[in-house]
Amino acid sequence: MDTVSMDELYRRALAAAEAAYAPYSRFRVGAALLAEDGAVFLGCNVENRSYGLTVCAERSAVFKGVSEGRRRFTALAIATPDSFHPVGPCGACRQVLSEFMPPDAPVRFGGSSGEKVDTTIGVLYPYDSLHDLA
Repeated sequence: MDTVSMDELYRRALAAAEAAYAPYSRFRVGAALLAEDGAVFLGCNVENRSYGLTVCAERSAVFKGVSEGRRRFTALAIATPDSFHPVGPCGACRQVLSEFMPPDAPVRFGGSSGEKVDTTIGVLYPYDSLHDLA
C-alpha cells in the first residue's frame, strides 16, 4: 500500500460519510476503497424507506470501482461518524468485499471517539470457501 496511507484512506472515508443519505437511521457511513492501480473509490450509505433497498457505503464504493473497470482492491477504510464506537462492515458487505479483495488486505474502521480498528478481510470473513468455486 505505497500510494495512499491508511490514515489518508480513513480521512477520505470520513469525508465520504458527509454525502450519505440517511434520513431514516441518521447513521452516516463513508468508505474509501483503494484499487490495485492506486485509484481511490468513495462510497456512502444510501437509504430508502424500503430498508431492503438500502445500499451500504462499502458496497457503494466497490460497485463504483467495478463500474469503472477495476476488479482488484487492496485496502479499505470505513468511517461511522454517528457512532461513538467503531462499526465494521455488515455480513453482506464482507461477502462482496471478499470477492474483490485478498484475505490479507488491510481494513480500518472507526467511530466518533477516535478509536479505530485495524484488521484484514480474512479476519473479518474467515473460511471463505466460496473462492474455491471460482
